Amino acid sequence: MTTPEENKALVLKAFDTLFNKRDYDTAWDFWSPHYIQHSAHIKPGREGLFDLIRAVPPTLKYEHQLIVAEDDYVIVHGRFSGNGRGVAWVAADVVRIEGGKLAEHWDVLQDEATRAESQSGNPMFGGFFPEELNPA
Repeated sequence: MTTPEENKALVLKAFDTLFNKRDYDTAWDFWSPHYIQHSAHIKPGREGLFDLIRAVPPTLKYEHQLIVAEDDYVIVHGRFSGNGRGVAWVAADVVRIEGGKLAEHWDVLQDEATRAESQSGNPMFGGFFPEELNPA
């Protein structure tokens, strides 16, 4: 059995390999052949996930801000920018690890709010609103 710390490192390495590096051959080994996808916007299995990433622009960038783990579950708070939509997604990804591989996935996605859109007045990711990071 792996530790929560090992599971966190595995998820971050897998996400970086697939989403940032687009190294599909290496990334394939991080996901279980029996991978279960619970996200409504992604087709089943690791094939569905990989096909989705192949379809988004090569400018896609994933970064994480917070990661927590308990037993075989990891939750990552992250941002997917450069997705071709004009607005980044802020995500909470829940991953279950089994046998040293990503075995199951759920997510909650939300468009990243600008300062003008934020009722709370606080950014959704990090310490800055998106327009403050990339001023026009």
